[in-house]
Amino acid sequence: MNKADILTGKGLRKKYGDLEVVKGVSVSIAAGEFVCLTGKSGSGKTTLLSLLSGLEYPTDGSVLLDGKDITIASEDELALFRRDHVGFIFQSFNLIPTLNAWENVALPLFPVKMPGDEKRKKATELLARMELTERMDHLPSALSGGEKQRVAIARALVNHPRILFADEPTGNLDSATGENIMDILKRLNKEEGVAILMVTHDEDIAKTADRVIRMRDGEIV
Repeated sequence: MNKADILTGKGLRKKYGDLEVVKGVSVSIAAGEFVCLTGKSGSGKTTLLSLLSGLEYPTDGSVLLDGKDITIASEDELALFRRDHVGFIFQSFNLIPTLNAWENVALPLFPVKMPGDEKRKKATELLARMELTERMDHLPSALSGGEKQRVAIARALVNHPRILFADEPTGNLDSATGENIMDILKRLNKEEGVAILMVTHDEDIAKTADRVIRMRDGEIV
């Protein structure tokens, strides 16, 4: 792992039974880089994202993430590491339906020893950056798709991660709202130096990244 790299995967393989979904992939992401991972459905891109982010263990290979070999970490160690160093954004938002917007944003802080009013302050400041101040007490059911995704982005940022993993973050949004979400992500990348690895099937979105990695049949092409 070079000093400039925040993420390095080497020889990554993932098998489910006899089916090999990722086939010996090696990839690195530099600190502050915005990289898009593209490919047709079934190409292995989401599985590779899961391996690189520590959501799944590889069948073979290693991953160094922000200096830690996450492939030899226990599940408890990995959960703590992800909470403190990594942000996640998903196509389906993954908000807790019974929590309002600010509570969803503050969720990663709940296990942290921090006064409750400070957790709320951090969450509301991030929602303000997402232009959601007036929606912070609303449940997810009262939010639009774009608002839900902005809440999800705020939640991903609450622990000041050095890298964001995004899996089709605009997939459930109309084109105008998707462009708004991309503008937010690009601003985070350029102004704050947050590295981003994003899965997308949208070639127009991929073109806006610093680099595009294309997958086919479990391999980088």
